[in-house]
Amino acid sequence: MEKVKGFLILAFLGIYSGLAVAQTPLPKVNQLGYYPDLPKISVTPEIEASVFYIKEATSGEVRFTGELEEGGLNIPSGEEIKIADFSDFKEPGTYVLEVEGGATSHEFVIGNEVFENVTDAVLKAYYFMRASTPLDEEFAGKWARAEGHPDQNIMIHASAATESRPEGVIFSSPKGWYDAGDYNKYVVNSGISTYTLLFSFEQFPDYFKKQRLNIPESGNHIPDILDEALWNLRWLITMQDPEDGGVYHKLTTANFEGAVMPENANSQRYAVMKNTPATLDFAAMMAQAARVYKDYEPAFADSALTAAKKAWLWAEKNPDVLYRQNSMNQQYEPDIVTGAYGDRNASDEKFWAGAELYITTGDKSYYSESGWKSEQFSIPDWNDVRALGLYSLVHHSKNSDLNLNQKGLIEKLMEMVDTHVSASETAPYRSPFGHDDSYFMWGSNGHAGNVGMAILQAYQITGDEKYYDAALHVADYLLGVNPTGYSYITGYGDKRVMNIHHRPSEADGIEEPVPGLVSGGPNPRNMNQDCGEEMYPSKLPALAFLDNWCSYSTNEITINWNAPAVFLFSGLEALRPED
Repeated sequence: MEKVKGFLILAFLGIYSGLAVAQTPLPKVNQLGYYPDLPKISVTPEIEASVFYIKEATSGEVRFTGELEEGGLNIPSGEEIKIADFSDFKEPGTYVLEVEGGATSHEFVIGNEVFENVTDAVLKAYYFMRASTPLDEEFAGKWARAEGHPDQNIMIHASAATESRPEGVIFSSPKGWYDAGDYNKYVVNSGISTYTLLFSFEQFPDYFKKQRLNIPESGNHIPDILDEALWNLRWLITMQDPEDGGVYHKLTTANFEGAVMPENANSQRYAVMKNTPATLDFAAMMAQAARVYKDYEPAFADSALTAAKKAWLWAEKNPDVLYRQNSMNQQYEPDIVTGAYGDRNASDEKFWAGAELYITTGDKSYYSESGWKSEQFSIPDWNDVRALGLYSLVHHSKNSDLNLNQKGLIEKLMEMVDTHVSASETAPYRSPFGHDDSYFMWGSNGHAGNVGMAILQAYQITGDEKYYDAALHVADYLLGVNPTGYSYITGYGDKRVMNIHHRPSEADGIEEPVPGLVSGGPNPRNMNQDCGEEMYPSKLPALAFLDNWCSYSTNEITINWNAPAVFLFSGLEALRPED
């Protein structure tokens, strides 16, 4: 991800000094659709109408009439909105929603398994992000491409040099996923991304055992989601120093490559500085992988656990080695100016890694209740992974051999979730995401997915359908029920993002971008550093989005923004309440 060296801090009045541009008052709908027996809402801003109609898309026949409800002021977008609730209309078909006066929505479907295709797409997106392999037409369709980055000649950067692996030594580090719009591979961001795919499988194994993505491994003895995660895990193993167990921060060029296809991006790539957060992220992933792959790839599972333990020991000896890219560049050459993924401390990574190692091994030396009892958990991100440990502990708390405090762990998770759900019940868009300014930051759509992921776990725990419905409204948000009206997932919806900051999609000469990728989303904090503030339609937080290649602060894609979408959509499909 094309990170900034320092985030701009915008004051409240600074954000609101710009007004939203006039918005066409089209009804905003989930452009994929709605389940027949579950909540269905649409939102329309700035209208005087009081009635709405559900019409058949082809014939125009009115099938349902309802009254618009006052939604109030949505502060992040400056909109006075009205809500069309058509939950009582349950007949399958393809429809549009029209408000009194003629404004008409994009088409949507009412039907079962409405998210099946997008669930497949957000996971198969990882196949399109693979390094070190050609993407054949049989599996990639029109997005087929040549192999990029075999990564057989990775150079040890001066910051990573040791006696056994001095500066300039060459080693092999193939496979893995391109991280984002660029072609580098980052251990830290792989942490939350790989975990979320493996945790999705742990939560919904029956769903994923039946899923077929049409990737090269489809039809073998391993579920496709595990095959895909394994592509990244096998790369990660190579990022561990075999001598001491420490893990390199990233595999990267010195500078970002231009907008070229992978096979034409041939700059020297480096392994950069071992550090504590990267090493503990690695330990957590490998400990989790050891149990997930035990019945599928036992030899890999054994080696993963060995690697996890070795990484833990390195981190114990080196508890506060942090990645500071600017400081590193003052000491070593060449300067590295790609995505930093720096961190303030490694306490959250240590809690997460310890939790995963304890769950997998039962060794109490890795785990202490004090690691969570006094904590206030927050929705996770790549630089705050403490909640990932909580998720795993809650999920495995039914294992009596671990003797976990199930009640206390669940209370911590519910406390985090209820903060979002309670606010959504009166929020203008009815979503637990996006009802105040704080949600709109770099990668806001990834944060939305992570909110939905947390809420679905609350539904699993309680069986209370208010949590399922809240997660469903997060899906609505991502697919069009949001102030911009965009579906933020490439390939899905009539009004969908098209010009993502993603080098293959920019360079391949194909109009449609690679499908299934989640765009970063509205972010008012960094507009001046990419396209320029004047290019954006608004400074208001929920509208500060630009569907343009130049807008890496709002329209880039990354592996960690796709991962919670995999959990969210697969969970909505797997857990759908019975009629």
